[in-house]
Amino acid sequence: MTNFLNAKWENLVMANYSIAPEILLPYVPHGTELDFHDGKTFVSLVGFLFRSTRIFGLPIPFLGTFEEINLRFYVSRKVGDEVRRGVVFINETVPNRLVAWIANYLYKEHYVAVPTNHEWAVGQKLKHVKYQWINGNEWRSIYAEARVKNRPMRVGSQEEFIFEHYYGYTSIGERRSEEYQVQHPKWLVNEVTRYEIDCDFESMYGKDFAFLNKVVPDSVFLAEGSAISVKWNRTRFG
Repeated sequence: MTNFLNAKWENLVMANYSIAPEILLPYVPHGTELDFHDGKTFVSLVGFLFRSTRIFGLPIPFLGTFEEINLRFYVSRKVGDEVRRGVVFINETVPNRLVAWIANYLYKEHYVAVPTNHEWAVGQKLKHVKYQWINGNEWRSIYAEARVKNRPMRVGSQEEFIFEHYYGYTSIGERRSEEYQVQHPKWLVNEVTRYEIDCDFESMYGKDFAFLNKVVPDSVFLAEGSAISVKWNRTRFG
Protein backbone atom coordinates (compact mmCIF):
# COMPACT_ATOMS: atom_id res chain seq x y z
CA MET A 1 0.00 0.00 0.00
CA THR A 2 1.59 3.31 -1.11
CA ASN A 3 2.36 5.93 1.49
CA PHE A 4 0.94 9.35 0.75
CA LEU A 5 2.95 10.96 3.52
CA ASN A 6 6.04 10.09 5.53
CA ALA A 7 7.34 12.29 8.31
CA LYS A 8 8.47 12.46 11.88
CA TRP A 9 6.05 13.69 14.52
CA GLU A 10 7.94 15.06 17.49
CA ASN A 11 7.05 16.28 21.00
CA LEU A 12 3.27 15.97 20.83
CA VAL A 13 1.51 18.01 23.52
CA MET A 14 -2.13 17.04 24.07
CA ALA A 15 -4.51 18.89 26.39
CA ASN A 16 -7.59 16.71 26.86
CA TYR A 17 -11.05 17.87 27.89
CA SER A 18 -14.07 15.76 28.73
CA ILE A 19 -17.00 16.95 26.66
CA ALA A 20 -20.70 16.14 26.48
CA PRO A 21 -21.31 13.59 23.70
CA GLU A 22 -24.20 15.64 22.28
CA ILE A 23 -21.79 18.46 21.42
CA LEU A 24 -19.71 16.12 19.27
CA LEU A 25 -22.52 14.18 17.60
CA PRO A 26 -23.01 16.67 14.71
CA TYR A 27 -19.32 16.24 13.83
CA VAL A 28 -19.29 12.41 13.86
CA PRO A 29 -18.72 11.04 10.33
CA HIS A 30 -21.48 8.76 9.08
CA GLY A 31 -20.68 5.11 9.82
CA THR A 32 -18.59 5.82 12.92
CA GLU A 33 -19.54 6.29 16.55
CA LEU A 34 -18.07 8.16 19.47
CA ASP A 35 -15.28 6.39 21.34
CA PHE A 36 -15.56 6.48 25.14
CA HIS A 37 -12.99 6.04 27.91
CA ASP A 38 -14.29 5.40 31.42
CA GLY A 39 -17.71 6.59 30.28
CA LYS A 40 -16.45 9.92 28.92
CA THR A 41 -15.84 11.42 25.49
CA PHE A 42 -12.89 13.73 24.96
CA VAL A 43 -11.66 16.49 22.71
CA SER A 44 -7.92 17.26 22.53
CA LEU A 45 -6.00 20.41 21.70
CA VAL A 46 -2.78 19.17 20.13
CA GLY A 47 0.52 20.81 19.22
CA PHE A 48 3.44 19.00 17.58
CA LEU A 49 6.22 19.30 15.03
CA PHE A 50 6.26 17.77 11.56
CA ARG A 51 9.86 17.06 10.50
CA SER A 52 11.39 15.65 7.30
CA THR A 53 8.02 15.54 5.57
CA ARG A 54 7.80 13.69 2.27
CA ILE A 55 4.86 13.38 -0.13
CA PHE A 56 4.95 10.12 -2.11
CA GLY A 57 8.58 9.81 -1.01
CA LEU A 58 9.60 13.24 -2.29
CA PRO A 59 10.75 15.98 0.09
CA ILE A 60 8.84 19.27 0.14
CA PRO A 61 11.43 22.00 -0.62
CA PHE A 62 11.67 24.52 2.25
CA LEU A 63 8.40 23.20 3.76
CA GLY A 64 9.42 19.85 5.20
CA THR A 65 9.48 20.96 8.84
CA PHE A 66 6.57 22.85 10.40
CA GLU A 67 4.27 23.03 13.40
CA GLU A 68 0.70 21.77 13.52
CA ILE A 69 -1.97 22.65 16.03
CA ASN A 70 -5.29 20.83 15.88
CA LEU A 71 -8.48 20.10 17.75
CA ARG A 72 -9.60 16.48 17.52
CA PHE A 73 -11.95 13.93 19.05
CA TYR A 74 -12.23 10.16 19.06
CA VAL A 75 -14.45 7.68 17.23
CA SER A 76 -14.53 4.02 16.33
CA ARG A 77 -15.76 1.97 13.38
CA LYS A 78 -16.56 -1.73 13.35
CA VAL A 79 -15.38 -3.65 10.26
CA GLY A 80 -16.33 -7.30 10.60
CA ASP A 81 -14.94 -8.44 13.93
CA GLU A 82 -12.39 -5.60 14.04
CA VAL A 83 -12.94 -2.34 15.92
CA ARG A 84 -10.95 0.47 14.33
CA ARG A 85 -10.29 3.40 16.63
CA GLY A 86 -9.64 6.73 15.01
CA VAL A 87 -9.72 10.50 15.21
CA VAL A 88 -11.81 13.25 13.64
CA PHE A 89 -10.37 16.73 13.27
CA ILE A 90 -12.42 19.83 13.93
CA ASN A 91 -9.60 21.94 12.53
CA GLU A 92 -5.89 21.63 11.72
CA THR A 93 -3.62 24.67 11.69
CA VAL A 94 -0.28 24.77 9.85
CA PRO A 95 1.94 27.64 8.64
CA ASN A 96 2.10 26.61 4.98
CA ARG A 97 -0.66 27.37 2.50
CA LEU A 98 0.56 24.65 0.13
CA VAL A 99 0.33 21.98 2.83
CA ALA A 100 -3.14 23.19 3.80
CA TRP A 101 -4.30 23.24 0.18
CA ILE A 102 -3.02 19.72 -0.53
CA ALA A 103 -4.74 18.31 2.56
CA ASN A 104 -8.01 20.11 1.90
CA TYR A 105 -8.10 19.34 -1.82
CA LEU A 106 -7.01 15.71 -1.72
CA TYR A 107 -8.41 14.62 1.61
CA LYS A 108 -11.32 17.00 2.33
CA GLU A 109 -9.77 17.94 5.66
CA HIS A 110 -10.22 21.23 7.57
CA TYR A 111 -6.82 22.89 7.38
CA VAL A 112 -6.08 26.59 7.73
CA ALA A 113 -2.72 28.33 7.26
CA VAL A 114 -1.50 30.90 9.79
CA PRO A 115 1.94 31.82 11.16
CA THR A 116 3.20 29.32 13.77
CA ASN A 117 6.30 28.86 15.88
CA HIS A 118 7.77 26.55 18.50
CA GLU A 119 10.24 26.72 21.36
CA TRP A 120 11.96 23.69 22.88
CA ALA A 121 14.46 23.56 25.73
CA VAL A 122 15.87 20.38 27.29
CA GLY A 123 17.74 20.34 30.59
CA GLN A 124 19.09 17.49 32.69
CA LYS A 125 15.76 16.75 34.36
CA LEU A 126 13.09 18.79 32.59
CA LYS A 127 12.10 19.59 29.02
CA HIS A 128 10.02 22.55 27.91
CA VAL A 129 7.86 22.36 24.78
CA LYS A 130 5.81 25.27 23.47
CA TYR A 131 3.82 25.76 20.27
CA GLN A 132 2.50 29.14 19.15
CA TRP A 133 0.11 30.29 16.44
CA ILE A 134 -1.58 33.50 15.34
CA ASN A 135 -5.31 33.77 16.02
CA GLY A 136 -6.65 37.10 14.88
CA ASN A 137 -3.90 39.53 15.79
CA GLU A 138 -2.65 37.64 18.84
CA TRP A 139 -0.13 34.89 19.43
CA ARG A 140 -1.75 31.92 21.22
CA SER A 141 0.07 28.92 22.66
CA ILE A 142 0.12 25.51 24.29
CA TYR A 143 3.03 24.75 26.62
CA ALA A 144 4.14 21.74 28.67
CA GLU A 145 6.98 21.24 31.11
CA ALA A 146 7.81 17.55 31.55
CA ARG A 147 10.40 15.17 32.93
CA VAL A 148 13.17 14.26 30.48
CA LYS A 149 13.08 10.62 31.52
CA ASN A 150 10.53 8.82 29.36
CA ARG A 151 8.39 5.75 30.02
CA PRO A 152 5.91 3.51 28.19
CA MET A 153 2.23 4.36 28.35
CA ARG A 154 0.30 2.59 31.08
CA VAL A 155 -2.00 -0.10 29.72
CA GLY A 156 -5.65 0.90 29.96
CA SER A 157 -4.80 4.47 30.94
CA GLN A 158 -6.29 7.67 29.60
CA GLU A 159 -2.99 8.50 27.92
CA GLU A 160 -3.10 5.20 26.04
CA PHE A 161 -6.67 5.94 24.97
CA ILE A 162 -5.73 9.41 23.71
CA PHE A 163 -2.64 8.35 21.77
CA GLU A 164 -3.61 4.91 20.49
CA HIS A 165 -5.88 5.77 17.56
CA TYR A 166 -4.50 4.66 14.20
CA TYR A 167 -7.23 5.72 11.78
CA GLY A 168 -8.54 9.06 10.59
CA TYR A 169 -12.12 9.73 9.54
CA THR A 170 -13.55 12.53 7.43
CA SER A 171 -17.08 13.35 6.32
CA ILE A 172 -17.33 13.78 2.55
CA GLY A 173 -21.11 14.04 2.39
CA GLU A 174 -24.21 13.74 4.50
CA ARG A 175 -24.05 9.94 4.45
CA ARG A 176 -20.54 9.26 3.12
CA SER A 177 -17.24 9.12 4.97
CA GLU A 178 -13.60 8.32 4.27
CA GLU A 179 -11.16 6.29 6.33
CA TYR A 180 -7.36 6.45 6.17
CA GLN A 181 -4.67 4.70 8.18
CA VAL A 182 -1.77 6.19 10.14
CA GLN A 183 1.10 3.92 11.16
CA HIS A 184 3.67 4.48 13.90
CA PRO A 185 5.12 2.56 16.84
CA LYS A 186 3.72 2.95 20.33
CA TRP A 187 5.12 6.18 21.72
CA LEU A 188 7.04 6.84 24.89
CA VAL A 189 5.69 9.61 27.09
CA ASN A 190 7.18 12.23 29.40
CA GLU A 191 5.46 13.00 32.71
CA VAL A 192 4.02 16.54 32.52
CA THR A 193 4.77 18.63 35.62
CA ARG A 194 3.31 21.96 34.51
CA TYR A 195 1.38 23.37 31.57
CA GLU A 196 -0.09 26.60 30.21
CA ILE A 197 -2.81 26.92 27.58
CA ASP A 198 -3.68 30.21 25.89
CA CYS A 199 -6.30 29.42 23.27
CA ASP A 200 -9.49 31.20 22.21
CA PHE A 201 -11.47 28.07 21.46
CA GLU A 202 -14.54 29.95 20.26
CA SER A 203 -12.62 32.04 17.75
CA MET A 204 -10.57 29.07 16.54
CA TYR A 205 -13.15 26.29 16.55
CA GLY A 206 -16.63 27.78 16.88
CA LYS A 207 -19.32 28.37 19.49
CA ASP A 208 -19.73 24.67 20.31
CA PHE A 209 -16.28 24.74 21.90
CA ALA A 210 -16.45 28.18 23.55
CA PHE A 211 -16.94 26.62 27.00
CA LEU A 212 -13.38 25.27 26.85
CA ASN A 213 -12.15 28.83 27.43
CA LYS A 214 -13.41 28.57 31.02
CA VAL A 215 -12.42 25.05 32.05
CA VAL A 216 -9.15 23.33 32.84
CA PRO A 217 -8.20 20.18 30.93
CA ASP A 218 -8.76 16.78 32.49
CA SER A 219 -5.17 15.91 31.55
CA VAL A 220 -2.15 17.12 29.60
CA PHE A 221 0.20 14.59 28.01
CA LEU A 222 3.52 14.82 26.17
CA ALA A 223 4.63 12.05 23.83
CA GLU A 224 8.07 11.94 22.25
CA GLY A 225 6.71 10.85 18.86
CA SER A 226 8.36 8.89 16.05
CA ALA A 227 8.46 8.38 12.32
CA ILE A 228 4.93 8.03 10.90
CA SER A 229 3.32 7.16 7.60
CA VAL A 230 -0.11 7.97 6.21
CA LYS A 231 -1.43 5.58 3.59
CA TRP A 232 -2.58 6.90 0.21
CA ASN A 233 -5.49 4.50 -0.04
CA ARG A 234 -8.72 5.81 1.45
CA THR A 235 -11.81 3.72 2.00
CA ARG A 236 -15.16 5.32 1.33
CA PHE A 237 -18.16 4.00 3.18
CA GLY A 238 -21.66 5.03 4.11
